[in-house]
Amino acid sequence: MTSSKITPIAAFDIEGGKPTPLEATWPDLTAAGDYRWLHLDLADPATKSWSRAHLPDIAARALVQSETRPRCERFGDGLILNLRGVNLNPESDPEDMVSLRMWVTKDAIVSARARKVWALDAIRKSAETGSIPASVGAFLAELTYGLINRIEQVTLDLEEQTDALEEAIADGQKPAAGKIGSLRQAVIKMRRFINPQREAIAALAALEDWILSAEELALLRETSNRTRRIVEELDATRDRLSALQDHLDADRANALSRNSYILSVVAAIFLPLGFLTGLFGVNVAGMPGTASQGAFWWLAGASVVSGIALYLVFKFAKWL
Repeated sequence: MTSSKITPIAAFDIEGGKPTPLEATWPDLTAAGDYRWLHLDLADPATKSWSRAHLPDIAARALVQSETRPRCERFGDGLILNLRGVNLNPESDPEDMVSLRMWVTKDAIVSARARKVWALDAIRKSAETGSIPASVGAFLAELTYGLINRIEQVTLDLEEQTDALEEAIADGQKPAAGKIGSLRQAVIKMRRFINPQREAIAALAALEDWILSAEELALLRETSNRTRRIVEELDATRDRLSALQDHLDADRANALSRNSYILSVVAAIFLPLGFLTGLFGVNVAGMPGTASQGAFWWLAGASVVSGIALYLVFKFAKWL
């Protein structure tokens, strides 16, 4: 096995809940305390070679693969755990969720990310001040709680925006073009990852025969329940947005149908009048009234009377 060295984002040995920073570069996963946490940057070209040298083949490939989805799978004496967090990085959309890949054993945690995961970065900052979860199980419980807590905040914001849209539409206001579509897209993108994440956390909370304590399992189950509620809330928000879009589409269709109907009635009324005026507008010999001074007014009066008569016919026929 080669001894590749890389510079991690964070590297700590933890004993009794007290983190000890490691040197800038390190060759292996041997913990000097209760467990070792190594946090890697996937942008570092040495991450792939180091992973191949120090992790099982399947775990190494799972850690550096380009596309991931949430999963939790036991492999040998370790655990492959992929999770997602909302993207709270500057100039980013929260629904463009960032991935976190992990290889976990009873005495080591290797995590890797391409973009900052704020829940994990909070643990790193806490470790730099001398505080960190005392066990691998406590680390996973705190991490999943932090991820779901931030996801829940974004979900609540989407709900509030949907509430505001419903109130505006109920008041007769028209939302900005594309507003409903952009919200629906955000909800769909989040649900795409949160539903499998719910399954991954539920699978993690079911590992009773592994290294997790009863208290840690209880915390993970609570996080799993919160994730389930988030999925249900996203489903409800998606359905509400679909109903709002259907309502707007129906209003537009009704307005178009009403306008088309009015135009049809107007055309039906003026069609015989147009025939009458067109007939008397021909310039041929023999047309009656050409020698009479009042013929124009007789024709105009007849047109008015015909128009009124046609309107009354449509009214009594309940076409208006």
